[in-house]
Amino acid sequence: MANKTVNPTRMELTRLKKKLVTAVRGHKLLKDKRDELMRQFLDMVRENKELRERVEKSIEEANKNFVLARASMSDEALNAALLAPKQEVSVEVDTKNVMSVDIPIFNTKTRTSDENDIYSYGFAFTSSDLDDAVKSLAGVLPDLLRLAECEKSCALLASEIEKTRRRVNALEHVMIPETQESIKYITMKLDENERSTQIRLMKVKDMMLKEAHGY
Repeated sequence: MANKTVNPTRMELTRLKKKLVTAVRGHKLLKDKRDELMRQFLDMVRENKELRERVEKSIEEANKNFVLARASMSDEALNAALLAPKQEVSVEVDTKNVMSVDIPIFNTKTRTSDENDIYSYGFAFTSSDLDDAVKSLAGVLPDLLRLAECEKSCALLASEIEKTRRRVNALEHVMIPETQESIKYITMKLDENERSTQIRLMKVKDMMLKEAHGY
């Protein structure tokens, strides 16, 4: 339904036509953006599923090794072995722009580059199961950070997809149809005014002819 409060002038008609062109172009761009966001989101969801399964499996394996280590070592020896860690890990957070969405990137940095620094104890009085548990936990850290990236990225992309979808729907079902109806309404009004003007001119011409020729 056209907005009947619109001013039916040629200037307003020109303005609405430009507005319609911009809205149609914006609608296409937003649809392309939505489709690309959906593609990126689905890729991220698949990666997130694979990472979660791998991380859960690795943590489950580490827990089993810790249980075996605790069974073969006393609580005092286990606590003493893990009391003072040798290695430190810091996480640096950066962002990457994907279709106007800033998704997080996590980078780790260790205090030393020696891989054996993950073991904070000597090997003489500890169980090999404890070594396996510590190694498996250290190995799961990169996947765990990547999983955190994926889950946060999925949430951000889903939010952006929803906002883009609402904008596409607003343009497609509200703004563009209303603008088209307003253009149609103004065009009809201008045509009606033009016909009325022609009829008046014809009547004036007839009156002038009657006065000039007496018929």
